[in-house]
Amino acid sequence: MSSEQDLGITESKQHNTGEWYAEVVKKAGLANYGPDGMSGFIVTRPRGYALWEAIQGELDAAFKSTGVQNAYFPLFIPESYLEREKDIVEGFDPEVAWVTHGGHDELDERLAVRPTSESIIAPYMAQWVRSHRDLPLRVNQWCSVVRWEATETKPFFRTKEFLWQEGHTAHETHDEAWDETMTRLDQYAELYEDLLAIPVLKGQKPDHDKFPGAHKTTTVEALMPDGKSVQAGTSHHLGTSFAEAFDITFSDEDEETQPAHTTSWGLSWRALGALIMTHSDDQGLVLPPTIAPEQVVVVPIWQEDTKDDVLDYADDVADDLADSGVRVELDDRDERNPGFKFNEWELKGVPVRIEIGPHEVEDDEVTIIHRPDGESTTADRDDIGDTIQEHFDEVYAKLYATAEENLEDSVREADSREEILGTLGQHGGYVKAPWCGDEECEEPIKEPLAAEIVMCPFDDEETVGDEETCAICGDDATQTAYFAKNY
Repeated sequence: MSSEQDLGITESKQHNTGEWYAEVVKKAGLANYGPDGMSGFIVTRPRGYALWEAIQGELDAAFKSTGVQNAYFPLFIPESYLEREKDIVEGFDPEVAWVTHGGHDELDERLAVRPTSESIIAPYMAQWVRSHRDLPLRVNQWCSVVRWEATETKPFFRTKEFLWQEGHTAHETHDEAWDETMTRLDQYAELYEDLLAIPVLKGQKPDHDKFPGAHKTTTVEALMPDGKSVQAGTSHHLGTSFAEAFDITFSDEDEETQPAHTTSWGLSWRALGALIMTHSDDQGLVLPPTIAPEQVVVVPIWQEDTKDDVLDYADDVADDLADSGVRVELDDRDERNPGFKFNEWELKGVPVRIEIGPHEVEDDEVTIIHRPDGESTTADRDDIGDTIQEHFDEVYAKLYATAEENLEDSVREADSREEILGTLGQHGGYVKAPWCGDEECEEPIKEPLAAEIVMCPFDDEETVGDEETCAICGDDATQTAYFAKNY
């Protein structure tokens, strides 16, 4: 367990967000930095990995309910495979780690450590698809990928190796592939909103920022409290470009050979970064009960003459909670005082604390404290399992409401470059502006502020008027763009 000097967050979330975040990750026992000389790699500790397992379990069940099967493909990809889809090579070349030797022997062909797996999965999909009866084909793998990014790294948000899932599908028609793309995007949005208590925006990436070789890239974006956006998950309609490159074809009902329409979609442990950043505070980690490794900590408070009664009562409460399916921890350590225990479990993000002293024993009650705001209530000991579930709902609602208010208050409109720059510089968040669709009109925002177009709403959600002009160049606007700084 932690020592006195280990406890407590010393940095400010509001004033020193980066250092605060790193301190929360380390002191809440989620991760450590990798070995010296391996910048950008982390060691994920059991409590951090438990959060990833919760995300994995939720998504895996959602995928399988819609016909997806899990598979696994090699970590290494022959260079010739990558080169079969030139856009993949060009899009990822600066980030690819290469293996050139096996033992002491130089390899005949360089092997890429997968930056993404389209080029190793597609050739096997081509073998598995022969007829329209083989479609749709849906596979997913849970794995790690490596992208040797030169930008500053941050645990979970941006690391050179990261965990994710990547799904790949093949379909008969363009529309079926689009339906698949949106199904996965909706599942990502539901994960954030129903498991992580984070509202998201759904839209599509501008054409110049879509996945290399894709027909269209869709995204869910989550706004962090510091005003930066997180690309929280992406789903790509790949059209027929990968099918043509890797010969994924099928015989239709008329025995004509057709290229398949494919998709790919992925969500990484960046979701953990968004979870930590969104809800945590200057006391440490804050987690919604849906995902917390420990949902409740029971802390008995006794004097020597009441110790046995208090501990027996607290033990019974913890047992009843465990029997009702609650992930509960009983902290009956002798060597730590209650105040130390409160601070330690607050630091670790446990959503609900139950305090039990002689008065609770005498009155057959428990005292319940919510982690996000310290709200304290007294409840009857009877039906404690049902009571705690109600408190879980309250805690979740509080976290979601705070994040939702932050999002709603942080979407602003602008009609000129000066307004976009001024609003982003002063407030952060998202700035909606009419845009002509030309990549060059992103540069006057990107260059001075390191902000960019993070998404464009779907066509049927926010259409631009006939008279609207691009906020940057003044030409006719074709769509609405959301500008933001991002992680």
